[in-house]
Amino acid sequence: MQFLDLHTHQEGKEDGVRRILSLSLTRGMQFALPEDQELSLGLHPWFATIEHLEEDYSRLAEAVKETRVKLIGECGLDRLKGESLENQLIILRKQLKLANELHKPVILHCVRCFEELMALQKEMKVSVPLIIHGFNKDEELGRKLLEKGFYLSFGKAIMHANSGPADLLKHIDMFFLETDAADCSIQEIYQAAANLKNTTVEEMKALIFANWKKIMLI
Repeated sequence: MQFLDLHTHQEGKEDGVRRILSLSLTRGMQFALPEDQELSLGLHPWFATIEHLEEDYSRLAEAVKETRVKLIGECGLDRLKGESLENQLIILRKQLKLANELHKPVILHCVRCFEELMALQKEMKVSVPLIIHGFNKDEELGRKLLEKGFYLSFGKAIMHANSGPADLLKHIDMFFLETDAADCSIQEIYQAAANLKNTTVEEMKALIFANWKKIMLI
């Protein structure tokens, strides 16, 4: 069974690894999509602007219709970088509406905006899976997000055994694993997760595969 990497910025293939490559289709980015690679496409809050929103959104709405585009995003909110939070909310609303229309899960970037994100989910009554990528906050926030119906994807942060993400992962079974832009391999992240769960890497692969299937990524 393959390693499933939910969210990566690393192009290319690797034997035994199934990657979902995340690309931002915002103005100034490269728009040639890699052939024969599963994708998640979105308007990243670092790069998306109100000025070019209609142009960027039109490109995104067309591209995400492809079956190899498994998720919309990463998109989201970032209090430290990008447009004003008000503008970021406008941009995110359009992408969540698109995801609902196409019945595709969303991979979310969130920095210091979790309350706003939860409020938006409630306001829009989002029906598709919303996955917080690279979750690296404390266990309490993680449990609150799970209670609200969000999903969590863990990366390099779980390699620190006493961290909030590591503590949370020990007690849940519905989660995902990713490399994002980390300087470690998906194999190392799966091994760290297996150690935390007191299980084997093969059993971890089976669990993640089953979780992906539950939200119709496979």
